[in-house]
Amino acid sequence: MTAEPKTRTARLALASGSPRRLALLQQIGIEPDALLPADLDESPGRNESPRKLAARLALEKARVGAKTAQGRAELQGAYVVAADTVVCVGRRILPKCETSDDADHCLRLLSGRAHRVYTGVAVIDPSGRERSRLVEARLRFKRLSGHEIAAYLASREWHGKAGGYAIQGVAGAFVVKLVGSYSAVVGLPLYETMALLDGLGYRAHESWAAPEVFA
Repeated sequence: MTAEPKTRTARLALASGSPRRLALLQQIGIEPDALLPADLDESPGRNESPRKLAARLALEKARVGAKTAQGRAELQGAYVVAADTVVCVGRRILPKCETSDDADHCLRLLSGRAHRVYTGVAVIDPSGRERSRLVEARLRFKRLSGHEIAAYLASREWHGKAGGYAIQGVAGAFVVKLVGSYSAVVGLPLYETMALLDGLGYRAHESWAAPEVFA
């Protein structure tokens, strides 16, 4: 007789409203019990490096999410996951674009050049333990024509995106080279996220087993 697979019982909240991060969590079999976007000032501190900014914001978002979860009866005892992504050229941090002018400036800066993407991920467990990781990816864009930039701006895929592009969209056609984690560039490094959760006792993989199929 085959034993029934274990199922996940621990609750989990994603401290983000990003549909991209939600889809990535779902990809590895995790369906958050709640989305808890953290409203933070994401401006870099004086002389703060891109990597330190990504790591700091991920942890701050997780802490805000954990505090919110504690105030909701159905989320008490939940794990909280948060992430933040920073795109930079050298030490120059590119904005999360809200206007087409911002996106145009970013695309022209990235055109034909190498850049880096830093994504911090943080997890807080029900007892308040904190764990975090920082993931670096290196990318190079093709040289973009004026027509390509104009067409991408018209798509509005850039809106709200760090560096003015989404690699999982049509801007994937701009990427000549990627060294590092694709999922981190999208917004959530899957290997590191699973490793952090597993290290804190959250067994997401126990729900992966397919149900028995009877003829």
